[in-house]
Parts: sequence; structure tokens; C-alpha cells
Amino acid sequence: MGERQKQLLQLLRGSKPGLSVDELSKGLEITRNAVRRHLASLEVAGFVTAGVTRPSGGGRPQQLHILTELGKETAPRQYSWLAQLVVASVRREEGIDMAKRMTEIGANVAQQIRSQYPGLSTHKEKVEKLTEVMDQLGYSARNASLPGGESIIEADNCVFHAMAKKDSAICHLGRGLMETFTDSNVEHHECMAWGGSICRFKLKSKEE
Repeated sequence: MGERQKQLLQLLRGSKPGLSVDELSKGLEITRNAVRRHLASLEVAGFVTAGVTRPSGGGRPQQLHILTELGKETAPRQYSWLAQLVVASVRREEGIDMAKRMTEIGANVAQQIRSQYPGLSTHKEKVEKLTEVMDQLGYSARNASLPGGESIIEADNCVFHAMAKKDSAICHLGRGLMETFTDSNVEHHECMAWGGSICRFKLKSKEE
């Protein structure tokens, strides 16, 4: 797969409804014909398929293109295999509260990672660094702020997506990671495992 095709898949990954040829052309800064050639190759490979059509203001309806399940799995999720081993080990324990244990594991991971960044002091710095770390781990993460000042972390490539679809307790690992790394109370507002277009978390500092 060429670099341009990887970029095309990344754009589609960030838009659950799908994107038109014109939108992909603008996002990639290449011609519409070039986009069509890439789409044709990716469709043959099973990564992309045609979605719904969308009205275009009186003109010809626009065909949207979306990722297949195979296309979604092309994103880097290199830590999923490790999580599967961890979860399998936890499930062998009798009477275990999976959500609680996943939170504890996430918190332990956060403590180890935080120790590498002793200079973090403000809540904003912690959120920004965590977003950077999550992005490096393959989450395709970004952060923003609400008008009230609360921080938001969004990710459109959950590294545990396939597992979380089977057991939502897996999501608590990520929450535990975020809560401990940023010293925050975390609210999980949207989740790809629940059918959302992204995973979205609101983080409020515990010091406030």
C-alpha cells in the first residue's frame, strides 16, 4: 500500500458517514481522478466500499466511500495482542470484577508512563502529553477544550476496538490510564465499540 492510500484510509477513518471524491481530493490535495484510482485499488483489496449517497444541493447526489471492517483493521493496533493476553489471564481469576481490574491495570500503566515525564505540572500539560502518548500507541488521538474549560480527548482508532466490541469492560483500561496520568475524573461520552464514530472522553481535573 502506498503512502497516499494510507492517507486516504486515515481520512476515511475519521469520518464514519464516509467521504466523497471531492472531499478526499481536497483532503489529500490531489486530483479527483487520482482519488478515483486509489479508491478503485483499495476497493479491489477489500479496504473500501461504497456507502450511501448524499444530496449535493440540487445537483447529482454524491457517492460517499467508507471503510470496510478490513479497512478499519489496517490502522496500527500493535498492543491489542498484549491486551488479549492480559484479559485472558484476568478472566481466569474467580469472582473478578473485570471493569475494576481493567481500571487498576490502566492506572498501573499510567504510573509507569508518567514516571518518564516528571516535569508535568498543570492539568493542561498532562492532557497534552497523554494525547501525544496515546497517538504514538496508535490511538490516532487529539485533544480539545470545551467552552467551560474541560479538556476533551478524542480517538478514532481504539487499539482495543475488536475486544471492546465483545466486552465493554475493556474500555475501563483506557479510563484508568487517563484518570491516573492526568489526575482527572473521566467521563466516557462516545465510544466506537458502542457504534460511535470516535471515542470521546471528558477529563476534569480532580484539583478543581
